[in-house]
Amino acid sequence: MSRLLTGSLLLLALCGLSAAQAPPDSVPASSNMPGSDYPRIHPDLRVTFRVSAPVAQKVQLVTGSDDNGLGKGPFDMVKDEKGIWTVTIGPAVPGFHYYWLSVDGFAANDPASQTFFGWNKESSGIEIPEKGADFYEAKDVPHGEVRAHWYYSKISAMWRRIYVYTPPGYDNGRTRYPVLYLQHGSGECERSWSNQGRVNFILDNLIAEKKAVPMLVVMENGMVAPRAGAVAPAVPGAPARRNDAFPDVVVKELIPEIDAAYRTLADQPHRAIAGLSMGAGQATQIGLGNLDKFSGIGSFSGGGIRNFDPKTSNNGVFADPAAFNKKVPVLWFGAGTVEAGRMGGGKTAVEAMNKAGIKAVWFESPGTSHEWQTWRKCLYDFAPRLFR
Repeated sequence: MSRLLTGSLLLLALCGLSAAQAPPDSVPASSNMPGSDYPRIHPDLRVTFRVSAPVAQKVQLVTGSDDNGLGKGPFDMVKDEKGIWTVTIGPAVPGFHYYWLSVDGFAANDPASQTFFGWNKESSGIEIPEKGADFYEAKDVPHGEVRAHWYYSKISAMWRRIYVYTPPGYDNGRTRYPVLYLQHGSGECERSWSNQGRVNFILDNLIAEKKAVPMLVVMENGMVAPRAGAVAPAVPGAPARRNDAFPDVVVKELIPEIDAAYRTLADQPHRAIAGLSMGAGQATQIGLGNLDKFSGIGSFSGGGIRNFDPKTSNNGVFADPAAFNKKVPVLWFGAGTVEAGRMGGGKTAVEAMNKAGIKAVWFESPGTSHEWQTWRKCLYDFAPRLFR
């Protein structure tokens, strides 16, 4: 049987398996499709996955990377006499994690889970709860909105969709707001910070607790921003990242678009930029290259600035520490304690900056790796420091 047909049968299979068969004390993941009993999370954060694929010969759970939070896969699933495949893995790291299935070599999403754009495709995702952590959950507080906004970019010769978070009460007044430009990571898109990162709930809760200044948050697609006339890769499997024009798009088109369309405080002291992983590199590149535009710069799992030298790094923008500190009061770096490479690089860079008189902040997310729980916690620490 062809891989395509096998995958199609999987997608058509009924995966809402009976809760009566569920492991004791386990509960369905909050990221499941409505009515789906699996995947199920155990009290010790082990996770049981089940899928119906009667004609398949081999089914595996794929986690995508070693630092995904679900463990190093792929994990072989075991088939019973009814054609139900099961595997229990973990314990998992709390937070959100991508995964998918390999069915006789065909990559397919789990029909029982919601999908999220990651790994350059729609992927299954699972939310593992963290005990005592609710800063990213929906609460009984005033809520802002996440809006889809389209604009035409002459630099990239394409219509571009951005997502914009407006704080609670935005439509009921005339207040002008500061703006945070917030970027996703490689293989993700402009929806990622609201879908996977829950940026709106994080900001809603911080604002309600008066820990953060009400602000707009603008989320662009940092993966796709080729220059007009650029030729797309013709070879299957070629890199999907075509973003060489992204810095110019942000500075020359996106910022003016936002300032024209929304009630912003359109000046350097009320504008910040941050991002995670690939987006962290973009944020530091754009922010440090445009000190007349940004007063806050945040790098989440970005690895820091290599071989920091105040006289030469980033074209010497750090050469006068006092002037830099006045211009950029918030220069922030953070990572999860389990992502060793980025932890070491970022921490070393911040130590070098502080030694040189640059006021940079270092933050660590205990027990998390290169994953969304790290980046949620980064934002939770970074946002309250802005626009004070």
